Amino acid sequence: MHQPQGAGPGLFGGCPLRKEGIFITTSPVIFSPEGLTLTRDERAFFKESSPYGLILFARNINDPDQVAGLIVEIKALLGRDNMAIFVDQEGGRVQRLGPPHWRPAPPMAPFGALYAEDPERAKEALFLNIQMIGLELKALGFTVDCLPVIDVPVAGADNIIGDRAFSENPEIVAALGRVAIDGLMSVGILPVIKHIPGHGRAAVDSHKALPLVATAKADLMTNDFLPFQRLKDCPFAMTAHVVYQDIDRNGPATFSIKIVEEVIRREIGFENFLISDDLAMRALYGSFKKRAEMTLGAGVDLVLHCSGNLREMEGVMAGVSAMSPGKESRLASLLEMPQKGDGLVIGEVLERYQEIAGKLK
Repeated sequence: MHQPQGAGPGLFGGCPLRKEGIFITTSPVIFSPEGLTLTRDERAFFKESSPYGLILFARNINDPDQVAGLIVEIKALLGRDNMAIFVDQEGGRVQRLGPPHWRPAPPMAPFGALYAEDPERAKEALFLNIQMIGLELKALGFTVDCLPVIDVPVAGADNIIGDRAFSENPEIVAALGRVAIDGLMSVGILPVIKHIPGHGRAAVDSHKALPLVATAKADLMTNDFLPFQRLKDCPFAMTAHVVYQDIDRNGPATFSIKIVEEVIRREIGFENFLISDDLAMRALYGSFKKRAEMTLGAGVDLVLHCSGNLREMEGVMAGVSAMSPGKESRLASLLEMPQKGDGLVIGEVLERYQEIAGKLK
């Protein structure tokens, strides 16, 4: 690997922009800006590192004009009109766009409770709710929503999942997860199932510490991993920073070749694109260069870094190697979805949703 002929040293210690004579247009990373606009240093870094996508958080969001303008700026900077722009817009505790400019969507647990009483009404209400989320995102220029959470929480687990999950019943989780995926896809937004192979049993928050799960693999397969098997056709899945001690005691799923190859790829059957959870979370260890190397080395396709810290992003890039042209092409093709949902009016969708939402508890 070498710099393009005539290029000077890279911003991140020689990130490969050219491999075996092939120009690499995107790197297998998803980064996040620090604030409401791009700084001069961020513009230079993002242009040279050419990430597959950027993800926005509340610190990047003020009002619709500002968000739309930031996304236009990002796409213009990188010369990709169909660039992947991610956000975590689940509803409840996890929604980066909220009042007064955007609807406060409910968490997922009430839809699971309604499903136990009236499955069809629950599915219709959820589908409309997810369509509205997707339409709001589409209007701003987002292309990917990190939704749905299809973890299966258990008694005694940390509340980091909690009401973000649909239910403690994996069959209900799988059924409603399918509705959420379909709702986003119906309006041209790509979904991400998380956190594969299952975060619901973690006794600590992986933002703060590394969760250790001692449950037997056979029990995990029939409960925690089941929704991921059912929804394995989703275009993206986000990994769990969780150690499954009965499968691999040596590290979290994000770093584990055994978990990725044997469990996620073969036994669960997920063949599409794996995204790491945030590399800056305290569940992980090592330098950011090492974290990126271990993640990609385990077979994860894209590394995610969310803090907006430029120095940390430079460290991530030092551990990143170029994608194969085939993988790069397949990732790019995901974003070439036909226009969907253009005839939907969000007010009309909301009116229908409100007829059903009174059933939510």
